[in-house]
Amino acid sequence: MLLRLFDIIFSLLGLIFGFPILVILFFVGLFDTGSPIFCQERVGRNKKPFTLVKFRTMKKDTASVASHLASSSSITKFGYFLRRTKLDELPQLWNVLSGDMSLVGPRPSLFNQLDLIAERECRDVLNVRPGITGLAQVNKIDMSVPILLADTDAKMLQNLTLRTYFKYILLTLLGKGAGDRVISG
Repeated sequence: MLLRLFDIIFSLLGLIFGFPILVILFFVGLFDTGSPIFCQERVGRNKKPFTLVKFRTMKKDTASVASHLASSSSITKFGYFLRRTKLDELPQLWNVLSGDMSLVGPRPSLFNQLDLIAERECRDVLNVRPGITGLAQVNKIDMSVPILLADTDAKMLQNLTLRTYFKYILLTLLGKGAGDRVISG
């Protein structure tokens, strides 16, 4: 309950104080891709679907696949900047505020990532809200290694405290982790 309260407070503050940045990124993204907001159905708590909101980093016609299955040629120049700075994640503060996500938790997968979903189900990882960041993200573990990711997510959840919650957020803000990798070419 306390972590949810912090989620609400920090996401609300982030949306309020980050609003000028969100507006600027929206308009730059509008010129970059013509459609700056990217919405995608993801696996939420208890396997319920929710719509994840991000800034678009790839061309509009890119197939809806996990990042590690997408080609790097699909990422726009502005998209590289957004990914490197993690600013593409800012709109997810709305997902946190609405209760679909937490600031800290396992990254939400796509419904077609069956191996990852199965591994997470075995470890009860899907019983919690997915998050923007967590142990896997700050250790550069992405969705291309489902067993390692599910194990890392489970470990994070078993040891999640107020201290580690803030630790993962701070490490993410300081640039630790690289997000999901994208194949070259």
